[in-house]
Amino acid sequence: MDSADVILVADVGKSRCRVELRRGDEVVGSADQQGFPGLGMDNGARLAFELLADTAAMLPRGLPAAFPEGSLLGIGAAVAGVEASTANSHELAVLLSERFKVPAAVLSDATAAQLGALHGAPGTVLIVGTGAVAFRFDGAGTLHRADGWGPLLGDRGSGRWIGQQGLQAALQAHDGGPATSLLGAAAALVGSPAQLPAWLAESDNPARTMARFTPVVLKEAEAGDAVARGIVDEACRLLVNTVALAAGDTKQVALLGGVVKSEFFGGLLHNAVASAGIEVVAALGDGMDGAALAANRRGLLQERYIHRDGTA
Repeated sequence: MDSADVILVADVGKSRCRVELRRGDEVVGSADQQGFPGLGMDNGARLAFELLADTAAMLPRGLPAAFPEGSLLGIGAAVAGVEASTANSHELAVLLSERFKVPAAVLSDATAAQLGALHGAPGTVLIVGTGAVAFRFDGAGTLHRADGWGPLLGDRGSGRWIGQQGLQAALQAHDGGPATSLLGAAAALVGSPAQLPAWLAESDNPARTMARFTPVVLKEAEAGDAVARGIVDEACRLLVNTVALAAGDTKQVALLGGVVKSEFFGGLLHNAVASAGIEVVAALGDGMDGAALAANRRGLLQERYIHRDGTA
């Protein structure tokens, strides 16, 4: 392979870390593994760097052995928690550049999603994964954000929120509250509903663990469980509110994220957003595409929110 025009692209999230080798629009290799808590931690830059490098080493041809100095064009990394620490974001860009001997661009997963969805143009995106955030860049490149404040203070309607509400509903049913099929599904995770709190406390990433229950909630809601459907409907309401706060007068949004990929939930959310007078536009790409764009191009509308290592 002539790898002179190959870039390394990464999405280092809280649930998964995914890396790809790309030549133009072609993905020539990919690998993924479990994610990390986020870049905002004290050692977040080192954790993200080691995770990305380890995942890159899992590529079919491996890195850096099969791609020595001079063979890669650049690196674009969309990383969870970038907005929490400018210092860690810059440090990560430097670590990546020093390791792979190419210019490196580090940006938040939400900025990358907006870049990919609208190919660098101004506009609004809603990303619903483990967390939930709406991002809008206006024509001057200024960021307008709603939510994305993490599992303790925000991420309303997110995968974590839906999963957590489902587990809480299961425990309420266990206590004699409204009956729901979520009780049996939750009990199947640990053997007894009473063991759920300890099971969750043992997790090194409780938000991600709760988000894993989201597909169950969606499945039961689609099957007609009233409690599960109530959770899903409330999630849509919360997400519509988040979109409205970020979109302002633009009245358009692209929907992204793992939870939106559910045909059932994606359809409900699309209808809820449209009912609020906001047009849903098709996304042109995703966060990986946005990271690739940041690696390939400078001077973007979103440039002030992209952390580069300082090399040309």
